[in-house]
Amino acid sequence: MIIAKRDFHVNGLHYTIRSAAVADAKDLSEVRLQIDGETENLDREKGEAFIDIPGFEQIIQTDTANPRNLFLVAEAGERIVGFSRCEGNPLKRFAHKVEFGVCVLKDFWGYGIGKNLLTESIAWADSTGITKVSLNVLETNDKAIALYKKLGFEIEGVLKNDKLLSDGKYYNTLMMGRFIE
Repeated sequence: MIIAKRDFHVNGLHYTIRSAAVADAKDLSEVRLQIDGETENLDREKGEAFIDIPGFEQIIQTDTANPRNLFLVAEAGERIVGFSRCEGNPLKRFAHKVEFGVCVLKDFWGYGIGKNLLTESIAWADSTGITKVSLNVLETNDKAIALYKKLGFEIEGVLKNDKLLSDGKYYNTLMMGRFIE
């Protein structure tokens, strides 16, 4: 699905949130690889589950054509600095919900990019009749958890000892959801 682009000015940074286009595939491949190496808050280490240009082109085409999917990018100064996806499920019993994921380059944390990608995704979900948005978050990602709670998400479950991080310790993943009847 495609949404109208929106401009934001936060802490002196101007950026745009818009639907991903096939022409973004190269930049998205590079940005995802960089982000994966900047934080342990995501599922992957740098280089794992690498998505090349044709892979991103296919994802963007699929998401653009599917009314239950949304792929957004955040662009600052002609550069993609973050992105998010909502992915629906074609099964009727799950047609009411989407799974949300987001990532932002570390140099661009603190500008509300993740928050605005999520609020745009929530607005889209609400406008299309999707009643549930779910996501997973590492238990130590306090800022993200606080944001999700502020936007109406609740902890629905805990995946215990779900991730093994670089310190050799296991961490829980919180499953969160926002449901609107």
